[in-house]
Amino acid sequence: MQRDVLSLILGGGRGSRLYPLTMLRSKPAVPIGGKYRLIDIPISNCINAGFNRIYVLTQFLSVSLHRHIANTYKFDPFSRGFVEILAAQQTNEASDWYQGTADAVRQNIRYILDDPCTDVLILSGDQLYRMEYSELLKTHRESKADVTIGVLPVAAEQTTGFGIVQLDASGKVIDFVEKPKKAELLKPLFTPTEQIEQRGIKAQGRNYLASMGIYLFTREAMVSLLNEQPNATDFGHEIFPQSIKTRHVQAHFFDGYWEDVGTIKSYHEANLALCSEKSPFDFHKPGGVIFTRMRYLPASRVQGATLDDALIADGCVIGAGTTITHCVVGVRMFIGKNVTLKNSVLIGADYYESESDKTENERRGIPHLGVGDNSIIENAILDKDCQVGRNVKIINKSGAKNAEGPNYVIRDGIIVIPKGAVVPDGTEI
Repeated sequence: MQRDVLSLILGGGRGSRLYPLTMLRSKPAVPIGGKYRLIDIPISNCINAGFNRIYVLTQFLSVSLHRHIANTYKFDPFSRGFVEILAAQQTNEASDWYQGTADAVRQNIRYILDDPCTDVLILSGDQLYRMEYSELLKTHRESKADVTIGVLPVAAEQTTGFGIVQLDASGKVIDFVEKPKKAELLKPLFTPTEQIEQRGIKAQGRNYLASMGIYLFTREAMVSLLNEQPNATDFGHEIFPQSIKTRHVQAHFFDGYWEDVGTIKSYHEANLALCSEKSPFDFHKPGGVIFTRMRYLPASRVQGATLDDALIADGCVIGAGTTITHCVVGVRMFIGKNVTLKNSVLIGADYYESESDKTENERRGIPHLGVGDNSIIENAILDKDCQVGRNVKIINKSGAKNAEGPNYVIRDGIIVIPKGAVVPDGTEI
């Protein structure tokens, strides 16, 4: 175990672009892949690298995130490993919410100062990727850098969403521009193809190097940089553009699958990509398992249904005559008979209905938990604990790009049924 590396995972802001999935939970707590949550990705990457000392910084709607972490990550007391929550709080030094990535770390600096670590790893809690952090640490120490930034080659049209770096021949960062919008800002940041390919990465027209939001600092450099810029709130916008002038900032190249799951569209696409035969991301590899909460659920039961390119999580019941094509079906999902599901993500349920629950539903005239018989759902996301009735059509019949109704939200043409929503029998959306 790397006892000299302390990991800080930033829980993110309000997650407004992922609404309504973030209506009742923080971004890192959003489920993905049928049985995982986004926070499982960076935590598992840390554990697989031997970085077993992890703080998760949280702020908005963090109750479910706290519960998940408390129920999932428990280490042998003799290992000295931990995954602990650092929730935003009023202190003698600060009384405001986190104003940005740098401010979140600054408000918790005493935990870094009290720790025996020599290096501090800063990660985002809402990305889907697998990285060998030990290789990042190797780059950091061999180059004797003050700060090392994980970078990913991207095409010119992708640069407006990232911090873009310019390197010298040794891989040292000599310029950093956060989300360049103008061509004159982007032009000097062009990285020659040969400079990328000499590191064993095929450029393929991706001649700009984007910051992945993965930073490794020496503890001394982190404390100094935060003290030198006491009003700086963000690493990308403020800390890095200034630090490259006075510090050795190194780049660590990465060319694996990496997805910032920050919008409804990217969330939908990332989940559905997991269903394909050649999935870009595998949750279970011999050298790096993605961990999550053990639920002790029974195997799913499929009764005469047709499944094609589908992920079915534990504890589901799928009725006869149902067709599921290119979908993710989460835990405890009940799907009735002759249902058609296509290009959809069903996050699942937190509980099984009891007989008294079903009796109460019938008394109130509302559907049971799950999806009722003869319903059609296409290009949609059903959040947890939805009650979708019989003969329902969730197909975006109006072709709306963005819209809202009493029990649905449409973003980028994708219909999202919020957590716990009730969709009565015969409804068409």
